[in-house]
Amino acid sequence: MTTDLIYSHFLSSKGITTDTRNAGPGQIYLALKGDHFDGNQFARNAIDKGCTFAIVDDKDVVLSEKYILVENTLNCLQELASVHRRTLNIPVIAITGSNGKTTTKELIASVLQKKYKTHYTTGNLNNHIGVPMTLLRMRDSELAVIEMGANHLGEIAELCEIADPNYGIITNIGKAHLEGFGSFEGVIAAKSELYQYIAKKKGTIFINGENPILVELSNKLNLQTISYFSGNNLQCDGFVGESNSIMKISINFIKGGNWTTDTSLTGKYNLENILAAAAIGKYFGVEEKNIVQAIRDYHPDNNRSQIKITKDNKLLLDAYNANPTSMHGAIMNFSENESPNKMVVIGDMLELGGYSKVEHKNILNLLKELNFNNVFLVGPEFKFWEKEFNFIFFQNTEQLGEHFKLNKVKDHYILIKASRGIHLERLIEFF
Repeated sequence: MTTDLIYSHFLSSKGITTDTRNAGPGQIYLALKGDHFDGNQFARNAIDKGCTFAIVDDKDVVLSEKYILVENTLNCLQELASVHRRTLNIPVIAITGSNGKTTTKELIASVLQKKYKTHYTTGNLNNHIGVPMTLLRMRDSELAVIEMGANHLGEIAELCEIADPNYGIITNIGKAHLEGFGSFEGVIAAKSELYQYIAKKKGTIFINGENPILVELSNKLNLQTISYFSGNNLQCDGFVGESNSIMKISINFIKGGNWTTDTSLTGKYNLENILAAAAIGKYFGVEEKNIVQAIRDYHPDNNRSQIKITKDNKLLLDAYNANPTSMHGAIMNFSENESPNKMVVIGDMLELGGYSKVEHKNILNLLKELNFNNVFLVGPEFKFWEKEFNFIFFQNTEQLGEHFKLNKVKDHYILIKASRGIHLERLIEFF
């Protein structure tokens, strides 16, 4: 069966599902395979639950005309998403970057929703499966914001071919996924794939005019740019008024007004994420007062730069992800906070490959330089350096949890940051 015919079935369906636990009448089940599962084996269950069709790539599970056999179900999903995207004549903003892309995506969507029916990536569904699934959920949207993640060269280019963005933003380029990219230069090459696609489309990028790497990349491609902070086509700039816990910021819209507002975000590094959303909102005609309201009302979740007040302590929970660039920024920001009784609890940064040992030692040197006294390190990469630093090291989160169970912490402001795989959020119950 051709992609066009399958797409016609999709249009008359209630959407695609890849999980039989969520399958129901009127949906199309698409059987994906992974290292430890084979969705083909659940196709009959999907049909029994009322799915109109099951798209499979194993001929042995086909039992009736309700089973659509394709060569590769993942390719089919991506082709369907690509066809669907190209039927929608709407602006699609693609967003990638080493740090802050999910927060920036959510801020942008919050701002654009003040004027448009805005479809955007939910959670962290930003890979070769999440992007096409996000696109296929678009029906009557007026604008879309699609997050794109990558851990190897060529992945952003592939996602762009599926999503066909005509606008793009790279939040920043830092030392993330060095294991997959091979080097920092590899990270630059991978993230710049978005700019290359936008250049091919003769589209527009939104750019932090104070980021020299991004400015150089955009100049090489002669891209049409809309800037924040500074630049030839400056939309807005701003500064942090107060940043002891959460930020109060000022936004200056060029050819517009000056606005000051509280936020629920912490960390000066979030200013560029906020200004990106403000610049994009202004470009698409959202009223300034509505832009500022959306920024003020945005609340981070999912362990990203969240302030949590417990019975005994205040936590800065940033345990969703970490790499050397974001870890350095979080520690520097925390060091500037004037709260007494500060404590640092940080865990390993994953996917750094051969750079891991030196990057973890760099973070330990930074903690020592900043004279943090109350420091707990979690994970084998940090523990490797235990004999060289006068901090407290644990092999894993469970061991540290046992320590805090026996040694209660009270009246502290605690930074909690690590890569997601370390699961530092499990420590919250002890604080």
